[in-house]
Amino acid sequence: MKRRTSFTLMSLLLAVLLIPVLVPAHTAADTIKLSYANFPPAPTFPCVQMERWKTEVEKRTNGKVVVNTYPGGTLLGAKGMMDGVIAGQADIGNLCMAYQPGRFMVTNAAGLPLGISDARSGSLVLLDLYKKFKPRAFAKVKVLAMFATAPSNIMSRKPVRNLDDIKGLDLRASGGAAQILKAWGANPVGMPKSAYPEALQKGVVQGELSSLESLKDFKFAELCRYVTMTNTAIYPFAVVMNMDRWNSLPADVQKVLEDLIVEQSEWTGNYMDSHVKESVAWSKKVHNVEFINLDGAEKAKWDSRLSSIVDNWKDKAAAKGLPADAIIKHVKDLADKYAK
Repeated sequence: MKRRTSFTLMSLLLAVLLIPVLVPAHTAADTIKLSYANFPPAPTFPCVQMERWKTEVEKRTNGKVVVNTYPGGTLLGAKGMMDGVIAGQADIGNLCMAYQPGRFMVTNAAGLPLGISDARSGSLVLLDLYKKFKPRAFAKVKVLAMFATAPSNIMSRKPVRNLDDIKGLDLRASGGAAQILKAWGANPVGMPKSAYPEALQKGVVQGELSSLESLKDFKFAELCRYVTMTNTAIYPFAVVMNMDRWNSLPADVQKVLEDLIVEQSEWTGNYMDSHVKESVAWSKKVHNVEFINLDGAEKAKWDSRLSSIVDNWKDKAAAKGLPADAIIKHVKDLADKYAK
């Protein structure tokens, strides 16, 4: 009898010790669900970074937060992203600021032809620019990351070797890139990236000025067999969160998201730079794409036409009461810093 009692007590003790192991860390009622909207297709780099962020958040909160992602404009489109997040149609959204140049005047300064050399540098310049000048365009949201494409180059269906070749050529671009094309004598055609593949196939445009991961991600190398290396404007992106949703999060979750801001921005830049190299190699090997490098004299002609773009931006920024010269200097200084 005494032995049976001891056995029973031992069994009860083991059961008590095992209870915490069997209870899940977070019940369904405790789980925080966040919706994350994105506009380009799932395989593209803005969506790759979105999935990486989702994975890191869920891991670092031990499952307390679950992020549901919506690529390809299935929840919000490109131009409606910011207002959709502010209105609460999505908790989080990824937007390209070049699509609304007047609205994002300060951060779009990073997209001017100011010598940003790669996506990592561009991403860190952009984030620092936002932190220093705190533009009013972001007053109603919480910024969770900022990142940039690699510098833009011309992908086209016909070779562009000089300024005569580009004159009057219909090329897709937006924001600062469109201004650059216009300065070179091309005809910039504004459209979201999602509309470009069909326009290219139908001959509405003959190419675009953009970063070179598009050659592989969108299979543009199948149609654009020529790339003219200009290494000009970057496209700036931001990941933003509805402010009410941010304020509703517990402090430990907010800390996880705060800690990811710089890390996610730099990770995306590094991923982009690596992916561009991969895309270029793939385009040469699979589709025999020709990469055209402008010689020094020719490149100087192209660059000389771009100074007015910066001057025009400064005039518009000053008219809005922004410290235009300080912003341009900050971008240039940071571009040099991060390039090293």
